[in-house]
Amino acid sequence: MPKDEFTQSYGLDCLFYRLYLIIDIFSRKIVGWEIWESEEAKHAEDLMKKTIISEKIQGKPLVLHSDNGSPMKAATFQVLLEKLGIQSSYSRPRVSNDNPYSEAMFRTLKYRPEFPYRGFETLEAAREWALRFVNWYNCIHLHSGINFVTPEQCHTGAHIGILKKRKEVYELAKQKHPERWTRSTRDWSAHDSVALNPIKDKIEKDGTK
Repeated sequence: MPKDEFTQSYGLDCLFYRLYLIIDIFSRKIVGWEIWESEEAKHAEDLMKKTIISEKIQGKPLVLHSDNGSPMKAATFQVLLEKLGIQSSYSRPRVSNDNPYSEAMFRTLKYRPEFPYRGFETLEAAREWALRFVNWYNCIHLHSGINFVTPEQCHTGAHIGILKKRKEVYELAKQKHPERWTRSTRDWSAHDSVALNPIKDKIEKDGTK
């Protein structure tokens, strides 16, 4: 799947506000987000337009994968996607792992030590907390799904040099102390593709062999 494909999720029903969020599933970077008091198509539309501009991806072949919420299927939102040349993709009903990247991100969010389980007192408080989380997630968090670099590093391509240097360090350590190694060093290769549902894709691929 190309780098510029996105997945979108929204909600957080345990709170009193709605988080609209767009993730680049190649880099895992949160490229756009907003919090509102309601679920409305206009909020999704505004976020989509802002993200397209901020990421400078006008005219690129994109796929927006989302859940089946009403804002995502609203006629006005669909018209916007068509104008932008963005293809729609939706999670299958009652299939829990059809949006794995967003689900993993939300799991990380909810398990942050500072996550306010009792909710936020104001909309502004929710937005301030989300801003801090997004900055941490994008620029500090070493993501296990992309070989322990940050989503920002992967998004900019800096991860390639970082992983190459990391591999060299491990290889040198093995050469100096081979007795400490019983197998090859860790694979620090940078990924070059990503699947929306890796398990499903693997099953389908294996079934065609």
